[in-house]
Amino acid sequence: MPASSPWRRTSAAIPPGARPNPADVTQYDIELLIADALALVAALGHGARRFHLVGHDWGGSLAWEIAARHPGRLGSLTMLSRPHPLAFARALREDPGQPHRSRHHKAFLDPGAAASLLAEDAKWLRTRHAAQGVPPEATEKHLSVLGNPDAMEAALAWYRARGTVHRPIGPIEVPTLFIWGDADDTVGRMAAEGTRDFITAPYRFEVLPGVGHYAPDQVPDRVNALLLEHLAAHPL
Repeated sequence: MPASSPWRRTSAAIPPGARPNPADVTQYDIELLIADALALVAALGHGARRFHLVGHDWGGSLAWEIAARHPGRLGSLTMLSRPHPLAFARALREDPGQPHRSRHHKAFLDPGAAASLLAEDAKWLRTRHAAQGVPPEATEKHLSVLGNPDAMEAALAWYRARGTVHRPIGPIEVPTLFIWGDADDTVGRMAAEGTRDFITAPYRFEVLPGVGHYAPDQVPDRVNALLLEHLAAHPL
């Protein structure tokens, strides 16, 4: 793709200081991200009122943390492609395939990870997205944000701030919908099905046959229908 393409230009559109220095991973601590998320809720005019929370992958990790620490703030939780941390940790110990599925977590800690991910016109990301059923136009949209070194380094800083150890959280006391595609290349069945063991509130587990890790991109209409059903069942 030529250097003048839109996703190559996006870094110039980000105001200076909008992203903390990725070299200082203390600025990417999960506590700060939780505070940022709650500040966004307040900035949208919701103040201290309850809200519905939806998370996917890394955003799902954040959503689990918020649900565990601030259950009174949430009317419901919807999770996509990210098991409860304790279910995930158990699968890493007991499911022989899960460590291989999760190998990219350690790879992202490498100092050269950003360059590798963006090499050859982001070949690794494009190949993985295609294999997981993500439409090309959705991949282009993602790369319009992440497809430059500054943005990618900042994104990887969240992984580096947490390292390879996820702090334990307790059972979730918020009505939860967990959506998992059985073709997900990063989350195996043991981790997905095991999530129910760590939810003490009403829980719904939906398996999407043949769907990969990026269900919102691959089958948005199905995801939206499930989400709307869940929100209607648990009004604020």
